[in-house]
Amino acid sequence: MLRVTKLTDYASLVLSLLAQAPQRVHSTAELAERAHLETPTVSKLLKALAQAGLVAAFRGASGGYRLAQPATQIRLIAIVEAIEGPLGMTECSLHDGDCSIEQHCGVRANWRRINDVVIDALASVTLAQMLEPPATTAAPLRRRKSIPVHVTST
Repeated sequence: MLRVTKLTDYASLVLSLLAQAPQRVHSTAELAERAHLETPTVSKLLKALAQAGLVAAFRGASGGYRLAQPATQIRLIAIVEAIEGPLGMTECSLHDGDCSIEQHCGVRANWRRINDVVIDALASVTLAQMLEPPATTAAPLRRRKSIPVHVTST
């Protein structure tokens, strides 16, 4: 099963809480309480999100965090990569030379295409869009788009 980690899911939740009052500085403890997460987990997330430039950190007695940019400019791909690193469906989707069979692999190019489709999908959705309520609570699953795959022979 392909899925993001719990930490990435939690990061999107914490960012959504920050987006609800984007001008206010929020403490780690407050965010942890509102998200129903442990404070060390939220602290770890905020550190990674700050390093990625998604949140701004403020020190001092009234310190904390707030969004570093509007929610309309924060793309889901940025959140995923802030927590998990560069997105790669397979190891060879990211790096050349890491696989002993890459010279003889007939599916590598298609995995890279699929990787690009997933990145494009995550880049097309913003944090602000994630905050919008769904059209209906019982909306049926959308039909999946097909991805044309071309198999090359080796």
